[in-house]
Amino acid sequence: MKEKRYHLLDSLRGLLLINMVAFHAIYDIVYILGIPIPWYTGLPGYIWQQSICWGFIFLSGFCFRLSRHPLRHGLVVLGAGLFVSLVTCIAMPSQAILYGVLWLLGLAGLVQCLVWAVWNKLGYPPFPAVWGLILSLLAFFLTRNVPYGWLGFQSIQIAPLPPALYSGQWLALLGFPGPGFYSADYFPLVPWFFLYLAGYFLWRCIGSQRQIMDKLRPGIRPLAFLGRHSLLIYLLHQPVLMGIFTLLGMR
Repeated sequence: MKEKRYHLLDSLRGLLLINMVAFHAIYDIVYILGIPIPWYTGLPGYIWQQSICWGFIFLSGFCFRLSRHPLRHGLVVLGAGLFVSLVTCIAMPSQAILYGVLWLLGLAGLVQCLVWAVWNKLGYPPFPAVWGLILSLLAFFLTRNVPYGWLGFQSIQIAPLPPALYSGQWLALLGFPGPGFYSADYFPLVPWFFLYLAGYFLWRCIGSQRQIMDKLRPGIRPLAFLGRHSLLIYLLHQPVLMGIFTLLGMR
């Protein structure tokens, strides 16, 4: 029997994917081709970028338990992240991607699998979903500025963190980048894993409610198709964009 999918979730992922491709196309125009676009490098571009990232990460956490093979999925996504890092470091060192969003989503899935297995093995009752959602969101907002050396969110700086945490490069994956660290796409575990967890706990809140989940079954077919193939499109979209710019004589 063919598995029923939640096509609305695929459609949302497809919509986010279209926005991501468009955002990266303009990124290439600005930072690789050197054509200035003021609104893109200002607040509107930042809000656009953050909405895409937040959406992907939150949705991935929500869908964790909807995967039939979450461990395999986490390994595949992490492997794709490693591949992207290798290719960009070799082909485009100035735009190298270290610990990008695929690293985050792959590692977050693997951590979830580990915690889930250990939690069940120890026989603990499920952590209250509502409290998990609240605490995850609070942790995300509290640690949003950790990669910049502070506790706090955006312009709100609550307390500085010890400089020793940022003295080397070994903790960059966790969210403590050292001097000189650079990545064109940087999503460390802190704070972003907490946003992933918030998505997971939202699923815990509503996943057993059939009336709500049934509303997620219809979707928009073209967007759902893109959403089902999001990883492949993510891996191919930059080479395709570069090919298009070359054909247009922009490179």
